[in-house]
Amino acid sequence: MKAIYITSTEPYSGKSAVCLALGRKLQAKGLKIGYLKPVSTQPWRTSEGHLVDEDAAFFCKMLNLNENPTELSPVIITPSILRSRLKGLGTEDLLDKIIQSAGRIGKGKDVLILEGGASLREGYTMGISNLRVAEALGAPALVMIRYHKEMQIIDDVFAARIKLGEQYLGVIFNHVPEEARPFVEEYAQPYLQEQGITVLGNLPSNPRLSALCIGELIDLLGAEVLTECLDPHALVEVFTVGAMTVDAALSRFRRQQNKAVITGGDRADIQLAALETSTVVLILTGYLHPSPVVLQQAESLGVPVLLVKRNTMETVETIERAYGKTRLGQPEKVDAFMHLLDENVALDIVYKTLEID
Repeated sequence: MKAIYITSTEPYSGKSAVCLALGRKLQAKGLKIGYLKPVSTQPWRTSEGHLVDEDAAFFCKMLNLNENPTELSPVIITPSILRSRLKGLGTEDLLDKIIQSAGRIGKGKDVLILEGGASLREGYTMGISNLRVAEALGAPALVMIRYHKEMQIIDDVFAARIKLGEQYLGVIFNHVPEEARPFVEEYAQPYLQEQGITVLGNLPSNPRLSALCIGELIDLLGAEVLTECLDPHALVEVFTVGAMTVDAALSRFRRQQNKAVITGGDRADIQLAALETSTVVLILTGYLHPSPVVLQQAESLGVPVLLVKRNTMETVETIERAYGKTRLGQPEKVDAFMHLLDENVALDIVYKTLEID
């Protein structure tokens, strides 16, 4: 059995997306895939009372794995476990549990995909850093680095190589804006290659991949759906607040595609203006029911209307906390990301490392 360890320099850098896409591609080659997230720091509790890592449950579903999600994250760090460790009450070597789980989950598999920590800083307190886990499992480490600034991505690469040592396989840059691609391709990548560092590729920013679907918005906001028309999988790329004059609103709305308009339930003028443009959903705040004219117009255009109890500011803040952190739960997102991977990443290097044709 071969294994690959996929980690990142910071949260929400595309680590889970690469794990999923790689798993799908290996399955398409006829290989048996296993998945393990050795360390979980953000578990959730099932209705039966079991602690489960959210990523593990997600991957069981998306990759049609037979394992119970509770078995796919052997070390779950809760606040109480951390406090016990700091008090010297939990001193056992947690690496043993990880090794045992990897052996059990990897049995009979061709490739074991290991989803590492959300940042290279993670795990030291508990004695299970990314490097120690990857070394123990004999897994080369692929690092996802999110683009922010020119020097930052280069510094992040060197920091990752230092922290991962001999386990370091290479890096993928993600969320690279169009205007930054010349720098990455003409300066950063050649320079890093000269330093002996493998850059597998860079993935451009894609608003569709960061989008929230309407179903996610309904759950996130606890929204009431006022229209019969509803496609829970429809994606929202842009969120805009309607708190201006109608003329100003129309000017802005016409420049924004595939958007959600957030406005007070009593602003019929803004709501009707939004419906004249490319609007995916109306989100009405303050639990103020809209005019029947607005609902009739929205229904005729197939634009769902959501009603929430929060005020506009609270609604915006709730969405901002979730935006860009969503999963590839919709087939459209999965297909789009896999296409990006094919077009922009040298997967042949990964396959060669795993001794896959």
